[in-house]
Amino acid sequence: MIGGIQNIGRIQELRSRILFTFGMLAVYRVGCAISTPGINPQVIRSFFEDMSGTVFGLMNIFSGGALEQFSIFALGIMPYISASIIFQLLAVVLPQLEELKKEGEAGQKKINQWTRYATVALAVFQSLLIAQALESGQFGAGAVLNAGWAFKATTIITLTTGTVFLMWLGEQITERGIGNGISLIIFSGIIVSIPSGLTQVVQLIQTDQLSILGVILFAAFALVVVAGVVMVERGQRRIPIQHAKRVVGRKVTQGGMTYFPLRVNTAGVIPPIFASSLLMFPVTIAQFTDSVAVRTFIEDYMNPGGLGYNFVYVALIIFFAFFYTAIVINPVDVAENIRRMGGYIPGIRPGKKTAEYIDKVLSRLTFLGAIYVAVICVLPVIVSTQMNQPFYFGGTALLIGVGVGLDTIAQIESHLVSRQYEGFVKGGRVRGRLGR
Repeated sequence: MIGGIQNIGRIQELRSRILFTFGMLAVYRVGCAISTPGINPQVIRSFFEDMSGTVFGLMNIFSGGALEQFSIFALGIMPYISASIIFQLLAVVLPQLEELKKEGEAGQKKINQWTRYATVALAVFQSLLIAQALESGQFGAGAVLNAGWAFKATTIITLTTGTVFLMWLGEQITERGIGNGISLIIFSGIIVSIPSGLTQVVQLIQTDQLSILGVILFAAFALVVVAGVVMVERGQRRIPIQHAKRVVGRKVTQGGMTYFPLRVNTAGVIPPIFASSLLMFPVTIAQFTDSVAVRTFIEDYMNPGGLGYNFVYVALIIFFAFFYTAIVINPVDVAENIRRMGGYIPGIRPGKKTAEYIDKVLSRLTFLGAIYVAVICVLPVIVSTQMNQPFYFGGTALLIGVGVGLDTIAQIESHLVSRQYEGFVKGGRVRGRLGR
């Protein structure tokens, strides 16, 4: 791995891409510290101190603390992610969108353009709701310095522009940097909370609320969990596909064996994000409602960390894992593409039987992946509540961090291997070196 890191500096293009990525992420972090005009940051910061288990807390995590500061990037990149998910869902319902997806790059450009328009619309709508909530005092009395339509217009323009800028920033990182820009923006927003978490751990040790041995055991446990996540995220079920020899004119295409890879966690972090969003609405309602009965019911049965909350959380994760996987991978289309390429799965008849076989394998993998995601997401809650340990890196954040890290390393690996330099994972030295 050390040799792979040393080789990065020898490739000028890769070095430039990495520096560009760090530069753009630095711009993002600077923007997170610039407050929106017309608000009192101290009031909003005090409001978010008790919002860790609500929708606002979730939005604050994915915005990298920008919502807590109520900066120009307070909405973060979530409107773009929401718009992307909406169009993925619509592609299943609307035949027109499905046809566009099949057109290849031209169709995908149209869908991307519509996604950007939808992002602006969602950002305007969300910023309007936030401006009204600020004026009504839901974020604390005195949060707005001068209420009125001028404040609403300024807030809508500022927050919408911030989201559009982040969307552009992510696309620039993807095109001119290294890794997926949108994912890296979310990733950078999550990891900035680690230093403050470590500082709190040190303070708890100094005040004798935590023992050094307990922290060491907890750190070892966290490393085991991270190692398990890395192993599962890299895991695949490869379905063998045999290609027969074909003759096209005077050209003879040799047959051979290829593989169709299926990830264990095909749905990624979408299931826990959807499940968390739904479950945090009751907690948010309990904090704003005046009904004692409603507040008592939610606190008794839907309190984060409780048995009922975790049971519903796991059930929703499993449901969304199957739901999203069914949207992403269509076994019938996969079977048809295999048949068109002149391939077949050994021992399985082409067509309907192939689709049924792929669906069977995918269902088993999805179930295992859903259980794995549910365990990773519930485990931090159990650790923090039952074992009285500060787990500042939640399950969803852990999945995002590991997934983005692995994807970025894979792209760096591809740059190194393409120039015959040794990468991070040694699969045998590649002899000979090309010029830069």
